[in-house]
Amino acid sequence: MSIAVITDSTASLPLEMRTEHGITVVPLHVVVDGQERVEGDDVGTDWVVDALRRKVDISTSRPAPVSFLRAYEKAAQGGAESIISVHLSAAMSGTADSAHSAALESPVPVHVVDSHTIGMAVGFAAVSASRDAAAGRDVEDVLERLERRLDASSVRLLVHSLERLRRGGRIGGARALLGSALAVKPVLHVQDGQVEPLERVRTASKAIARLQALTVEHYDNLPEWADGVDIAVQHVESDDTRAHALARTLADALSTRVEVTRLSATIASHVGLGTIGVAVVPRIRD
Repeated sequence: MSIAVITDSTASLPLEMRTEHGITVVPLHVVVDGQERVEGDDVGTDWVVDALRRKVDISTSRPAPVSFLRAYEKAAQGGAESIISVHLSAAMSGTADSAHSAALESPVPVHVVDSHTIGMAVGFAAVSASRDAAAGRDVEDVLERLERRLDASSVRLLVHSLERLRRGGRIGGARALLGSALAVKPVLHVQDGQVEPLERVRTASKAIARLQALTVEHYDNLPEWADGVDIAVQHVESDDTRAHALARTLADALSTRVEVTRLSATIASHVGLGTIGVAVVPRIRD
């Protein structure tokens, strides 16, 4: 059975990775100072970074169901007999809801997956599903392996300020840190689909060191079925030297490839300038 894989732009997948694995990306929308654009290769994170620096109004919105329906119809026209549509946490966005609505009208079956996470954790999951489909696995097997990887994944973030998350209503349990946010560098993680507090560290350098240590700890405690990990260091600014340094350190410590990518414009608008994070997704041993 031919299986198509579709995700959304918050997965932060680089163009070459999307192209290599034939993954379709449905974009979210970003509104900066009243001007709405569709997130994509032409409207990327730089636009939001500039807006954050100018401190103008920024908001985001999910794709309309018709955007997903068009993607599903195109996949079917291309020969797909089934579609796996994997998206950012439904607790943070209505994107998966739009996908569910479109799935009702799709010409082929659509399996919508709420990843319960964000960023490259979603991207790596989509890539693994595409690889499994290309290897000839049936849709049930692809979905089971996809869910297993997602359940064992982690996303941790160091944010400069909690203000953007507070404004967007996506702060989760991290709201408890608001009163002391100026005195600490909050290390957050995605848990049960929400951004939650993990630790409070006094300096940015110590917080990055904790990101490194927690990533190594995750690697050292992989499930029995795992065969290594996919790792991405993600950031907001166009040339974050901290991100590249952290990636090199992790690559040396774990003897594995570490991707360095920018967070999507949508996610950047919610986490703000200075954010750096690490996504870890275990691979499944064949």
